[in-house]
Amino acid sequence: MFDSMRLEKYADVLIWGLKTSRKKPFANGDVVLVRFDAPALPLVEALYGKLLDLRLNPVVRLQPTAGMERSFYDLSGQKQLTFVPPGEKELVDNLSGLVSILAPQSLTHLSHVDPASFGMFQKSRKFLRDIMDRREEQGEFGWTLCLYPTPALAEKAGLSIEEYARQIEKACYLNMAQPEQDWQQFWNAAQEIKAKLNSLDIESYHIESERTDLRVVGGLMRRWVGITGHNIPSFEMYISPDWRGTEGVFYADLPSYRSGNYIKGVKLTFKAGVVTDVQAEQGQEFTIQQLNMDQGARRLGEFSLTDRRFSRIDRFMAHTLYDENFGGQNGNCHVAVGSSYSDTYAGDPAELTLERKEELGFNNSALHWDLINTEAKRVTAYLRGGGKTVIYEQGMFTL
Repeated sequence: MFDSMRLEKYADVLIWGLKTSRKKPFANGDVVLVRFDAPALPLVEALYGKLLDLRLNPVVRLQPTAGMERSFYDLSGQKQLTFVPPGEKELVDNLSGLVSILAPQSLTHLSHVDPASFGMFQKSRKFLRDIMDRREEQGEFGWTLCLYPTPALAEKAGLSIEEYARQIEKACYLNMAQPEQDWQQFWNAAQEIKAKLNSLDIESYHIESERTDLRVVGGLMRRWVGITGHNIPSFEMYISPDWRGTEGVFYADLPSYRSGNYIKGVKLTFKAGVVTDVQAEQGQEFTIQQLNMDQGARRLGEFSLTDRRFSRIDRFMAHTLYDENFGGQNGNCHVAVGSSYSDTYAGDPAELTLERKEELGFNNSALHWDLINTEAKRVTAYLRGGGKTVIYEQGMFTL
């Protein structure tokens, strides 16, 4: 699938992502958690040595297999669903970095599970994510994640396992001599686009495509973020808007798999910042239950655009990590219902208290679900001083 050279290059790119995502440089002895699915072991072995060479302390954790996950949700009672192992908080309190390597053995093995069980599990562990978010805001924590090809992914994407691996190779630039240098060039180009976006005093955005007509309020003290090292690959530019100003319709033409469920053709209608109507061609009941997870699940946490000039991803990959970075002919716009990203705060993130987040319209939820539109579109920015300007058209930023 991946020869030793490709694995070494992939590990180098993950190291680049991990370092780039952290505001402060790593120090000798820092703890990095490597969380992975069993099929990804060859990549973990390549990464492990590189972390040791950096004088870091890797902690390796194998994620439950598909069979274990099925047993967990089929057999667990409420106390087991919400159980957090002793030492978990202590580990997270001391983490300096996290690398997650996703290699799902199945995408549908949990399709029979009551969505309320997923919500219970996610909410019980939200405090751990809150700790990592706070440490990241303080510059003490960085993270990245990637995808490793598996037969299950390839099947759902309509590819052979070899074809799927080549798609990953192409998207992550592993066929280049030194891909981490290519990623650094993308990072540099992204800085220029973000600087232009952030120089505009934008009040709101109007997203128009064949089946989307959505207005999003940018919010005060916001900045555009993108190509941060967090996701490999990632070509998107995003902002966490003021959820209270969302109005209109968003349509996700790209399907997705979530918690074992296949979701297609989601149409969300927002009024006064809240989803008031949910429709889906497939998976409607699951979608509704996800949006009923908590009070923030029906609010907008992210608004994102991908420039097709950066992304080599041009087909459905059956995984959000790739699909939310779809390039193709039209690029893509995706939104996420649920939690906001505090790194889009334009001030010092360490000062962004829960009270300040609420005041500025940053959303809080146990859910973060990306929904993707790949239709040809225009995005118009309306300026606070009056006037407007098109910032995105024909799959590209126009600044």
